[in-house]
Amino acid sequence: MKWPNHGGQPETMKQLFNIKPEHKMLDFSANLNPLGPPSWLKQALEEQYDTLVHYPEPSYDQSHLALAKHEGIHKDQVLLTNGGAEAIFLVAKYFEKKNALIVHPTFSEYERACQHYHLKVDHVFYDIDNEFQLPMSCILAKLPVTDVIFLCRPNNPTGTVVKEEDIIQLLKAGKKFGTTIVVDEAFVDFLPGSIAPLTKWLASYSNIILLRSLTKMYTIPGLRAGYLIATENIIQTLKDVQIPWSINALVNSIIPKLLSDTMFVEQTKQWLQEQSHYVRKTLTQLDFYLSPSSVNFYLLQDLKRPQTDELFQFLLQHGIVTRHTHNFKGLDGKYIRIAVRSKAENEQFLHFLKKWRNE
Repeated sequence: MKWPNHGGQPETMKQLFNIKPEHKMLDFSANLNPLGPPSWLKQALEEQYDTLVHYPEPSYDQSHLALAKHEGIHKDQVLLTNGGAEAIFLVAKYFEKKNALIVHPTFSEYERACQHYHLKVDHVFYDIDNEFQLPMSCILAKLPVTDVIFLCRPNNPTGTVVKEEDIIQLLKAGKKFGTTIVVDEAFVDFLPGSIAPLTKWLASYSNIILLRSLTKMYTIPGLRAGYLIATENIIQTLKDVQIPWSINALVNSIIPKLLSDTMFVEQTKQWLQEQSHYVRKTLTQLDFYLSPSSVNFYLLQDLKRPQTDELFQFLLQHGIVTRHTHNFKGLDGKYIRIAVRSKAENEQFLHFLKKWRNE
């Protein structure tokens, strides 16, 4: 079977498993905020309708200034991108034909971007038997022959967070060998306040590049909004190779207002704290393994019945779409990835897992 490469494709799953098109599905496969988009967004987009007849202002100064203020950096240290995917591919372009190291299991687009720009890719793996800890000794051993490391923090699909002190250790060692550390922080907005983003380390280390996405928190995957944080020199080089007008006028118009809606982010964090606790407590009581996630998704494995594909199909037949892990290196389909959804949706999901347990 050719499994889809990404979550959020319930209609594709219906076709693959011969499920009737009219069969309703709850999508737990996409790591999006169920509280979004923000209530004001529809009207804001409608108000910008007339901008569609004009080319966007090519420097996107308004958005870059808003992003820089939000991050506490200079506007020349940030680059607006067409979603997180463009940011990933721009970074791969920057290191074209050099040596990359990717820490797995992780988001597949890093490797795809590296292949596109002819980087030689090496692989290391999180320690699955030790709650997906970073394989620091393996990484350090490969630094002398590595130009760029791709890390995801919080990591997709595990939801785990590399310790800040480990990132600093890599940055220090990386400076010695000329290695850049790329950290994808696409889900950083979901982290509790006790875990800080890495923006402040840009002032101390020129060999760090941070990737961000606005898609997940604000539930706007169709608009494609992301950005990249790095030194002024790196940002200017990436600007020079970025496709002209890669950001549309609608996205450019809403960036400042999205970033100013702190109440929406706080409400989301409150929802996530409550629902994560509820889901984790219930699944643990049912003898399921959950990865130690700090964000809005986690890996799930049945400790009593480890037939993960059977569990995937059981949930699918009951209207629950989850994310397979067949294309995550190191997982090989032994887990499924689950998003934390609304209270009502989580209750339905847990209802069917209890049914699975009792069959």
